[in-house]
Amino acid sequence: MSDSIVVYKALVIDDEAPARSIILQYLKNYDRIEVVGECTNGFEALKVIKDLKPDLIFLDIQMPKVNGLELLEVLPERPQVIFTTAYDEYAIKAFELNAVDYLLKPFARERFDVAVSKAIEKLSSGTGKNSISVEKIRDSSPDKLLRIVVKKGSSMTVIPLHDILFIEAQEDYVMIHATQGRFMKNQTMSYYESHLPEHEFIRIHRSFIANAAKIARLEPYDKDTYLAVMSPEHKLRISRAGYKKLRQRMGF
Repeated sequence: MSDSIVVYKALVIDDEAPARSIILQYLKNYDRIEVVGECTNGFEALKVIKDLKPDLIFLDIQMPKVNGLELLEVLPERPQVIFTTAYDEYAIKAFELNAVDYLLKPFARERFDVAVSKAIEKLSSGTGKNSISVEKIRDSSPDKLLRIVVKKGSSMTVIPLHDILFIEAQEDYVMIHATQGRFMKNQTMSYYESHLPEHEFIRIHRSFIANAAKIARLEPYDKDTYLAVMSPEHKLRISRAGYKKLRQRMGF
């Protein structure tokens, strides 16, 4: 191989062994692509991407525990991405995320070659790491969240909604208070207000979104205002507008 040929590192992420096997087989035709590993889930992929820093990932979207979009959200640097999935409803979202391509399973070698050629061209042009933004990844999320994926250090945690006590505004971030601990997230209160199930989570104050099921009781704070007691350590201010929402949704 000529010294002038640049070789790009690729990682295959898919929970299905046959799908990974096909991609690995197809990639044997490419001298400019070196497969540095394969992962079966997002947790494993997060560590491998951090350690090996691949230039390109082949990423399934629907995977157990953590899906492909959730994985992308917590990556500090995002490689170029070729989505590989059996679900066509994500196609438009994939291109909005500036993905290299979107391969719908089962895909033929010819279609695969088109995607890889695009990736090599993009990498060769000096574009480097992907320009997918966190905001665009969030915008591609479902209308209502079923869980929240957070990253703390080099580990990733999946928080089911029923484990969340409340979400607190922290300037440009939010702090998620859950039974697993506290987690900082680079997202807005408005995002969570619109994406959490409204019958379960209530914006009780400009600084707090509370899990209604976790409110132990209400305590008077001053004239016409109250505190939501979430636990002995956490008593949250309720605004007048928040109290009105609580009354409407909780029926008291």
